[in-house]
Amino acid sequence: METPEHKIVISIANQTLSLYVGQTVLTCYPISTAKNGVGELFGSECTPSGKHYVRAKIGSDLECGSVLIGRRFTGEIYSSELAEKEPERDWILSRILWLSGLEKGFNRLGKVDTMRRYIYIHGSPDGAIRGQPESHGCIRMTNNDVIDLFEKVDVGIEVLIETQTQ
Repeated sequence: METPEHKIVISIANQTLSLYVGQTVLTCYPISTAKNGVGELFGSECTPSGKHYVRAKIGSDLECGSVLIGRRFTGEIYSSELAEKEPERDWILSRILWLSGLEKGFNRLGKVDTMRRYIYIHGSPDGAIRGQPESHGCIRMTNNDVIDLFEKVDVGIEVLIETQTQ
């Protein structure tokens, strides 16, 4: 017996990330996408749309709130004191699901390559998820939500980033 396909659907319009098993929503999380809107161009700080997949999972053994820079643990755990010291820092916390585009010339290769733009689904300070676009291009989640999602998906899972309401 074949098991149903898992996939992730990100709705930019609704600021949600849904994990599907077949046609059924397993769970739905609030997210924050780019404050600059939707776009695929390198340097735009926009969230890319279209078909993607998770090319790597990073941080499986890290403590909740662990700080990552360049996909590596810094040794820091996020705190309000750390946030006060660096108020402009774009916090990447707990886990990373690194995305890669599947649509050559649209979100893959050249100046529109999602992977080379370092677009992730990642944890962030929980107060940063307010149901509105505020990121620098990535898909932000609360730390507990990104850890939960991380445990439920495998490398290679399809990720569809939609711009319209379904």
